[in-house]
Amino acid sequence: MFYRFLFFYFAFISVPLSAKTDTLFVYSEEMNKEIPNLIILPQGIENLSESLPMIYLLHGAGGNFDNWYRRVPKLQNLADECNCIVVCPDGGKTSWYLDSPIDPEMRYESYITDLLIPEVDRIYATLNSPTQRAITGLSMGGHGALYLALRHPELFSYAGSMSGGVDLRPFDNNWGLPDILGDASAFPQHWEAHSVVFLSENIQTEQKFIIDCGLDDFFLDVNRSLNRVMNEKGISHVYSERSGEHNWKYWRVSVAEHFLFFSAHFKKN
Repeated sequence: MFYRFLFFYFAFISVPLSAKTDTLFVYSEEMNKEIPNLIILPQGIENLSESLPMIYLLHGAGGNFDNWYRRVPKLQNLADECNCIVVCPDGGKTSWYLDSPIDPEMRYESYITDLLIPEVDRIYATLNSPTQRAITGLSMGGHGALYLALRHPELFSYAGSMSGGVDLRPFDNNWGLPDILGDASAFPQHWEAHSVVFLSENIQTEQKFIIDCGLDDFFLDVNRSLNRVMNEKGISHVYSERSGEHNWKYWRVSVAEHFLFFSAHFKKN
């Protein structure tokens, strides 16, 4: 495993001088590139002897690994309040956090589950247990978080989605999806198998989820469909809708709710 690891207080992104923020670079041989990941540590971690839970936080389409920190500076406060390590992976511009069935160089599911998580657990004092590891994200990242959690319950006991594109099938000409799944008319099985709604229809799980979407969001209908499926399947989840659009004003509120949800479950375990 080849990785590069940097500590910094400024330069790559603007961070408060009191923050403890690292960038962890992990090399993917399958994708032939080194991928950056932002690590946000709670204040005073240098003096802590106990291991900590983890929240993986995924960005949306067109974003990158430092999106969340630049757009939501209170992430440091959330890490402090929840006493957890926050990991913000880079998921590419439009990877949807998948292993593409048609592009062998698009392997973001394998990257996160097989490379990144083991490196984070090796380098940091983490509670290496699915009951102490959560994942959430916005838009593309909301889909990615639920997708990865449903496919890897051995890694994540909790997952969330903020304004997530949780069913890819209605959006067959958007956000680079044909490039990673193929033409929808030619490969409908790819679009089905990689959609969270479909996965939820065909799985039994003890995991717990938090899902929300704005009333003026273009992903509202697919989130309502997911809520209906999860209710029918008896999958434990908290679902909410509130006033809002597909934007950072909405997500700045949502992310705090997700962190509190995960923190409460971490403490139970």
